[in-house]
Amino acid sequence: MPLVKMSKLLLRARRDGRGCASFSVYSMESLIGVMRAAEESGTALILQLAEARFGTAPLELMGPMMIAAAKNSKLEIAVHLDHGTSFSAIQRALELGFRSVMYDGSLLPFEENVEGSRRAVEMARGFDADVEAELGLIGKGEGGGEDHGILYTRADDAEEFVRRTGVDALAIAIGNKHGNYTGEPKLRFDILREIHRRIPDELLVLHGGSGISDADFQRSIKEGITKINIATAIADAVVRASGDYLSSVKRDGRADFYRMSGRIAEEVREVAEHHIRVFNGEEL
Repeated sequence: MPLVKMSKLLLRARRDGRGCASFSVYSMESLIGVMRAAEESGTALILQLAEARFGTAPLELMGPMMIAAAKNSKLEIAVHLDHGTSFSAIQRALELGFRSVMYDGSLLPFEENVEGSRRAVEMARGFDADVEAELGLIGKGEGGGEDHGILYTRADDAEEFVRRTGVDALAIAIGNKHGNYTGEPKLRFDILREIHRRIPDELLVLHGGSGISDADFQRSIKEGITKINIATAIADAVVRASGDYLSSVKRDGRADFYRMSGRIAEEVREVAEHHIRVFNGEEL
């Protein structure tokens, strides 16, 4: 099926009272596992790849694989550049065929973030693609490194930001963080409600989804979140499946790459399927 824009999936999910999953895939196995979960559940979703991961998952290699998986699916699948911090990466993703990109200027002063997001919108419009931006700080960046803490998104800033930039989706900071949480996440639903009240027509995004409880996911969707990013849970599934397989080999004999690859894909499928069911509002 032809690639679709992120906004098409998000608008449909919002209409249906669901959240749309956006899964980070950094290997063939993780891509296969996510796509199996999508096909088996009959749920359209977003495949994403962050610029910070190009060192081990090069855009020129993973990008075409993601696009091929989307085009070969019976479902509508969007392919998205996550956390693009350089305009060269955004340009390359658009030229490859990505129908949505994220410009991440969250570490910049407000005016610079506005200017960078506007530039990304201008670039994307030439490819009929969507743009996501981020306002506020959510701990470490997608690639790890320094923890910048949490700076909650202000409703006034969010309203001005979307008006001046024309972005299609806005990632906000309400207590969510990238990576594994050290304690129970405490989402500020009061901030989410106020932002949604001020810009009710905007598509809001929750980053740092791995580790948030099922109940909080479903509550965040009811309060205005439409797109939810899942990255660490997928990466952890790959590591867990690899470790489990290698532990079994120590007991049973020689390692087999193909068996390990299959086990990784299955573990990812299970993790992705769980999140899809939660975002679809199923009782678990």
